[in-house]
Amino acid sequence: MAEIWPQNGTALRPVERPPDGNLRVRGGIGGIRFQFEELLAGANALDGAVRQLAAIAAEADAVRHALFPSQMEAYDSGSRAIIAVGESGDAVVRACDSIGHTRDQVRASYREYEYTEAMNAIRLRTGFLYPVPQEGVGLFSGGSGTHLGDVDRAEHLVAQVPLIVGTLLGSVIGVPMLGQLAGALAGKTDVRTILKTVAGLPGLEFLKPRAVAAEKLETSVGPVDTSPAGLLRRTGELHGAGQGEIAVIKVEGAGSKPAWVVLVPGTQPGHPPGGSNPIDEGGIVDALGYDSAHLAPAIMAALREAGADAGDMVVAVGHSQGGAHVMNLAANKAFLATYDLKYVLTAGSPVGGITPAPGISSLHLEHSQDWVPGTDGVPNPDTRDRVTVTLENPVRTPDGESPGLGPGHRLETYAEGAELVEASRDPSLLASTAVLAGVIGKGKATAVTRFKLTREPMQQRPRPSQLPEQDRPRIPANRSMAGPR
Repeated sequence: MAEIWPQNGTALRPVERPPDGNLRVRGGIGGIRFQFEELLAGANALDGAVRQLAAIAAEADAVRHALFPSQMEAYDSGSRAIIAVGESGDAVVRACDSIGHTRDQVRASYREYEYTEAMNAIRLRTGFLYPVPQEGVGLFSGGSGTHLGDVDRAEHLVAQVPLIVGTLLGSVIGVPMLGQLAGALAGKTDVRTILKTVAGLPGLEFLKPRAVAAEKLETSVGPVDTSPAGLLRRTGELHGAGQGEIAVIKVEGAGSKPAWVVLVPGTQPGHPPGGSNPIDEGGIVDALGYDSAHLAPAIMAALREAGADAGDMVVAVGHSQGGAHVMNLAANKAFLATYDLKYVLTAGSPVGGITPAPGISSLHLEHSQDWVPGTDGVPNPDTRDRVTVTLENPVRTPDGESPGLGPGHRLETYAEGAELVEASRDPSLLASTAVLAGVIGKGKATAVTRFKLTREPMQQRPRPSQLPEQDRPRIPANRSMAGPR
């Protein structure tokens, strides 16, 4: 990994990523965080070098002092020897100081980076970095999903929910600065708690997740494009079915055993929401509020029925809500104890708040006009194994099509973006797609099995007339029996 050597005495800094057409890449081996990890590892190694050089300098000084008596016997030769040893010791000290200075620069640069990140987070939550009116007008004027930058605006607004609520409350009770105080002290917006609270409100119980069953529909054999773009387009076919279908693809991958690809489509509107389809609007609550606690077991059951054995390698692909579900698999202990999840590909999904287990690679596609990935209010972390690509090409809804959630959220938009990712020479993208190729290679898909997921019905509360006699509410016979007033 190359660094920029400072010429003006400033701290060492990571190399800025060069432009890559319409792709804005964050994370991976070319990301700032990984570069700092490498620099800090080097700084720690320099600690050992500094200690060794200091020991050599001390030894040279001891030798110089030991030569002093010889100067009395042979003044010229003794003096030259003392001077030579002294100069060598001084050179070692200078090298030690230089290495120590470089080490300190690296650590100072990292502290500056961490401080800047923390201050920007506070400025965002208090409305000083991206003011709420500015972001709101930018997102909603002319329709959300129609402007470049909508993904960031949505993320900023969700991150500022405590600020917005505090400001409204402060205007009522006469404390104007309550919003900024709430934003600074509340920390990140807890989308999980918000969704759980909403699902617990009277009349909205249907949004609470319920057990999900997987029913095998059919298995077909035929060629399948296992590139990122091909897998996303295959996911679009499931979305078109609109019946809670997922697919499990068996691939004769790079190893001796087959690999498996799980495809989960985006949100399919329910009529009404919270019905039998677990990928309807209620599924968003399961994905972002409950870590896909009910969908993950159904996916495991589908893999087993498709023929996957414990320990087999798995790739998970999802669009929109489906991306959140498959990313949750990367943090699901039961799933990871059964299968070797190697790679997760998401498109247009709010997954910044999901932390995968170590060693699982993920590639997240977002579009600058797509506000959906920003609805969790958290940017995707910049780590070695996690790469986020923001597509920045302007897009519009094709004539005759419904705008839906905006042209940036269309699956075909992301499939075309995945093709650009495959053609990119960015080091982070090359490393990420190499992981996918290492799992499924150019293997042939030998079977595609479709499953229908079904959410169990809600348990209806019995009417009073349906309760046993002893459990029915009793109406007092007269006022005196009604208790104290």
